[in-house]
Amino acid sequence: MHTNRITLAIAGFATAVVLAACGQSGSQTAESSGSSASTGASSSVSSQHSDADVTFAQSMIPRHQQAIAMADLAATRASNQQVKDFAATIKAAQAPEIETMTGWLTAWGESTAAASGMGHDMGSMPGMMSDDDMNSLMGMSGGDFDRRFLTMMISHHQGAVEMANTEQAQGSSAEAKAIAAKIVKDQTAEIARMQTLLTQV
Repeated sequence: MHTNRITLAIAGFATAVVLAACGQSGSQTAESSGSSASTGASSSVSSQHSDADVTFAQSMIPRHQQAIAMADLAATRASNQQVKDFAATIKAAQAPEIETMTGWLTAWGESTAAASGMGHDMGSMPGMMSDDDMNSLMGMSGGDFDRRFLTMMISHHQGAVEMANTEQAQGSSAEAKAIAAKIVKDQTAEIARMQTLLTQV
């Protein structure tokens, strides 16, 4: 009887070890499968882009950066509170979009050099301000600044809408086309708001 109990105990222990090992293996397999699925999804997103998507991101990032630079000037130079509030709204909306589009370029394995700042001829893009335009704006304050800021930003937004429409027509990335649609919607509404505000300052 004693020998039988020992034999049964050993058999039970062996069974438990086998079951535990199977469970651990299953868990590792599931984790491995999940990791592979995640990597596959990431690769899928990365591959779904075209030259048009890259051009859109690389061009829209410095455009947004310039809009934010203009908005920063408004914080200290504008005299109209509505202009200041509007500038703050622009900065809050466009800063996260810069981060998103920079992330796309990195995921796609594309250069972010063209999107890193003000190093290229930004005046060649529709609605972009030249260095002279920006220097002129920096030298203004009060009502003169308010009017010049709104006039420049309207043109800036119109150029962005033009670029976003091109992306919607020619792009391949679902994410890029979605943010392009958002830019068209948001900035078209903002253009109308600025045109009204321009008559009040």
